[in-house]
Amino acid sequence: MEGIKGLFSSIATTQGMVAVVIAVVLCTIILFFGKKFGKPMSTKAVVAIGIGAALYAALSFIEIPIGPNTGLRLAIIVITIFGAFFGPTAGFLVGFIGHALHDAFFYGNVWWSWVFMSAMLGFFGGFVRMDRKFDPLNGICSKFNMASMYIWSAVGMFVGSLMAYFRDVYLYGEPAEKLFIQITLANISNLVVIFVVGIPAIALIAKSRSKNKELVKEEE
Repeated sequence: MEGIKGLFSSIATTQGMVAVVIAVVLCTIILFFGKKFGKPMSTKAVVAIGIGAALYAALSFIEIPIGPNTGLRLAIIVITIFGAFFGPTAGFLVGFIGHALHDAFFYGNVWWSWVFMSAMLGFFGGFVRMDRKFDPLNGICSKFNMASMYIWSAVGMFVGSLMAYFRDVYLYGEPAEKLFIQITLANISNLVVIFVVGIPAIALIAKSRSKNKELVKEEE
């Protein structure tokens, strides 16, 4: 109950309402363009968002401390995978909702700046799904797609870091030096988890799906 109370009280703040508005606007824009280019939000994706957000929130409790209020979380893989499988809106919402839930239940309130760090990873990482030739759930993942995932993930980290830094320093009055150290450590840990584990895992899933399809064809 305390976690739920902390979530709603955080949303009720000015920062919380601004964060929610930004999230709604971003998701509306990408959904509009998704429909325009033949990538509408499916029922499967909506269900996946709920599952992914819950997984990210739960797994975020497992972390290895690497600095002040900063830790290495394997849970970040969840954002990468769900973004790649279901697109930028799903990736954004998995990171946004999942991080907010974790903060509310773990700290009693939500630190919106860092919520956007996770959300931006999913948002930009999910842009690889806009490529019609990329479909890991059906065994389609080329080397070009792999390179795209690395690039989009790096862009997501950069944008999320800028948002967190400027919000914390200029809105919350946090020390700039402290934020620089925290964000640098967070990005290093995220790079290791996403680049070494997350993206290769997506490629392996696609490869296994491709083999399964070939076996089905042979049996037919």
